[in-house]
Amino acid sequence: MALAPPLCHLLAAPPPSTSAAADAAHDHAGALAPHRRASPLRRRGRLFLACRVPAAAPSARGVAAEAAAGRPTVLVTEKLGDAGPELLRRFANVDCAYELTAEELRAKVSLVDALVVRSATRVTREVFEAARGRLRVVGRAGVGIDNVDLQAATEAGCLVVNAPTANTVAAAEHAIALLAAMARNVAQADASLKAGKWQRNKYVGVSLVGKTLAIMGFGKVGSEVARRAKGLGMDIISHDPYAPVDRARAIGVDLVSFDEAISTADFISLHMPLTPSTAKLFDDETFANMKKGVRIINVARGGVVDEDALLRALDNGTVSQAALDVFTEEPPPKDSKLVHHEHVTVTPHLGASTSEAQEGVALEIAEAVLGALKGELAATAVNAPMVPAEVLSELSPYVVLAEKLGRLVVQLVAGGSGIKGVKIGYSSSRDPDDLDTRVLRAMVTKGIIEPISSAFVNIVNADYVAKQRGLRISEERILLDGSPEIPIDSIQVHLANVESKFAGALSDEGDIRVEGEVKDGKPHLTLVGPFSVDVSLEGNLILCRQVDQPGIIGKVGSILGKMNVNVNFMSVGRTAPGKQAIMAIGVDEEPEKEALKLIGDIPSVEEFVFIKL
Repeated sequence: MALAPPLCHLLAAPPPSTSAAADAAHDHAGALAPHRRASPLRRRGRLFLACRVPAAAPSARGVAAEAAAGRPTVLVTEKLGDAGPELLRRFANVDCAYELTAEELRAKVSLVDALVVRSATRVTREVFEAARGRLRVVGRAGVGIDNVDLQAATEAGCLVVNAPTANTVAAAEHAIALLAAMARNVAQADASLKAGKWQRNKYVGVSLVGKTLAIMGFGKVGSEVARRAKGLGMDIISHDPYAPVDRARAIGVDLVSFDEAISTADFISLHMPLTPSTAKLFDDETFANMKKGVRIINVARGGVVDEDALLRALDNGTVSQAALDVFTEEPPPKDSKLVHHEHVTVTPHLGASTSEAQEGVALEIAEAVLGALKGELAATAVNAPMVPAEVLSELSPYVVLAEKLGRLVVQLVAGGSGIKGVKIGYSSSRDPDDLDTRVLRAMVTKGIIEPISSAFVNIVNADYVAKQRGLRISEERILLDGSPEIPIDSIQVHLANVESKFAGALSDEGDIRVEGEVKDGKPHLTLVGPFSVDVSLEGNLILCRQVDQPGIIGKVGSILGKMNVNVNFMSVGRTAPGKQAIMAIGVDEEPEKEALKLIGDIPSVEEFVFIKL
């Protein structure tokens, strides 16, 4: 089954020769530690997947044959739950190849359309360069994406998706398990008893009731930990600069500053991503500001803790105990002093390692990857605008309109006339705050840039490619009276300070201006310059400016008919009877040059232009 979806233009595959272009991914960073480091807080994930490893890697000839069959190829480099690969195989050719070296990964990646990894596979800039433009999607089976070079992915126009929800409960449960095991010395007492000792007095624990737990990062996992810890009778505070206050209050959690959280908590549970701003956030200075005897749980990312600093804090008593599921280096060195410390409880990155979570994450990432291969923008996209699925569905016909208008307007520019400024207007009855236009802006950009360059543009890299080419894009929202049920009444695209090959498209201000609407789910051109028209933006388009007089439509239609060019739509707009008029003609085929010349030779036709859409 070939994947041919409704929004294929959002993430359509570039031609094999497309070179990688570039832009930094938007890092959701903020002020986690005031006066020190900014940091985003949120989630983590992990999964376990079982695929059958093929006896031999497919040859280039075999992969080419599969591609020719119309099915994309997906490379899975780490084990997933069975349900994930099974779903992928229904729509794609799946190559499960585990424990690849960096060199082997680079050799394979140019032969695949999607790559699915967990936390061990490092998807570096070199990997994206080796893909030579073919790789469209990287799926991270879990939450953390610090093993994927997001900037390089964005430059290459490759979408990165993750699976942020399926392992939420498993990770939260593991945090609670470590919390309780640490407080009651379960691991140490177990090892002691199995060594033939009976040391009841040595392993006296502490109660959780009435203790303050600080949750650093109130995302999906952090909030689930809070709910469970409340049930244990703990007082919960949290620091997260992005968490809504009302959501925290709804489950009885107070949001506080970073300094207040670390200085007042008896237990601190970490639930933040690893970013440049959170790397080694918990260092000597942070530990020095904590309450004496604090206990720390980390099921987030190992790199957020300076492990040498934690070891010092354990040795000097600042930190009484630590429970760690993640480490800066995984697996940690066998002689790690931190791992072997008497007051440290450790597990080998088991946060999402439940059978239910493994299957859930495998399915979630498989669905996200397949959706992206179909051209749908996944709601879990990491390096693209995070547009909710319901918004994408509602805007789907306007996405098509936006790209068509971009392709149309750029073909009205005279050769050699550089485009610098683009203004996009959205007429709508909705409040501007309720209208998310990021996808539409990206599609207008795609429509403008792709016809006049070798760049491959999609929603992932549209803003960056525009910036690289000095293209300034501004947006305007025009508030209309009426029902907000319809998201957008019309989209206008203006090009300022350019010469036009079709003078009829110039507005009174001298800008090239086109406008379109969605009618019956189809994109329509409704305005060219000052002329109102109504023509479907399907197939191709001929615009003619002429003196309004009888017989012009018949003459043009006759020429096209004789040349076997089918007209699918025609509309005429005029300033006044007998004055200037524009005829917009939708055609299925590209007319021969002779046909276009004959149209231009009609005495009353002053200019015309053929537009490929």
